Amino acid sequence: MITAYLTRRAAQKERVRILYRRALKDSLNWAVHRHIFYKDASDLRDKFEANKHVEDPDTIDTLIVEGEASFNKWRHPDPYIVPWAPGGSKFTRNPAPPSGINIVFDYGREDNA
Repeated sequence: MITAYLTRRAAQKERVRILYRRALKDSLNWAVHRHIFYKDASDLRDKFEANKHVEDPDTIDTLIVEGEASFNKWRHPDPYIVPWAPGGSKFTRNPAPPSGINIVFDYGREDNA
């Protein structure tokens, strides 16, 4: 029984950690300037810290589900994507050359023999 309890608590901690990180990264999409982001990040941390003392596993599950629902409701519709990452504007802009094309890396250093 204690193993099941510890396993459930570990899963809850992981879900809370993932939710916090996703919400923190998403707040960067909403904040135009860093000073705005710092305030939003502090407010987000306060929301998570307010429920730090809760020990009942069922209450924790309820809080996690409510937090995930709130995150999904307020998630940014057009998040920032690093240009060279998948989904970014520069991703695969220069595709690999077709097969059969050889690239010469020693151009200009040919043997003059």
